[in-house]
Amino acid sequence: MKTINARIKYGGQILAFDCGDLAPALGDWVVVKNDEQTYLARVVTALVIWPGEPAGQEGVILKTRRVLRLATAADLARQAENEIREREAFDYCLDRHQAQGLEMKLVAVEVLFDNSKTIFYYTADDRVDFRLLVRELVSRFRTRIEMRQIGVRHEARMLGGLGGCGRGFCCTGFLANFAPVSVKMAKEQNISLNPSKISGVCGRLMCCLAFEGSGQTETQTETRAGNDP
Repeated sequence: MKTINARIKYGGQILAFDCGDLAPALGDWVVVKNDEQTYLARVVTALVIWPGEPAGQEGVILKTRRVLRLATAADLARQAENEIREREAFDYCLDRHQAQGLEMKLVAVEVLFDNSKTIFYYTADDRVDFRLLVRELVSRFRTRIEMRQIGVRHEARMLGGLGGCGRGFCCTGFLANFAPVSVKMAKEQNISLNPSKISGVCGRLMCCLAFEGSGQTETQTETRAGNDP
């Protein structure tokens, strides 16, 4: 079996995919299938050739993920059109939810590659009644609508930015999963426990606190295996 890791979308998931007879190179755009849904993804690791079939959970997961083809000019053009639709959907949803006084923060909009569904990602402190908003969105865009709540760490990963170190967010750049982080990790590294020093832009403990301990091994393993973030 040959596999690669690919990011479904910038700031999105990094997952492992079975390449079959294909040999995508680092940086290539590919069309992939994950749980019967088609996506455009970018290869972020070199090709890995397995001596046999991966066993256990990893083998089971890879049976649902595969590279369909290298992306064509038509695929890239479709993605560009989808991104225009995403910006339009974001502006419209932002206007409507503010007009309705909904207590939520719209983070991003994703139009699936095959245009089968549009996903609106948001954060909120409490339960939000989306019934009227969804009806308006369906009427405007004539497609399936999903309102998906995410946490602040996932928000930071999707939006990207610079951390206190001056580098891009680890979660946006290379992390496949959010490893558990604790104050104990900061203590073991003799780092000041001042919240402003050990918290990321998302307000949670910085992911990099785990890099000096066992969390580093866990994160690397998850990246190889391509577990869902």
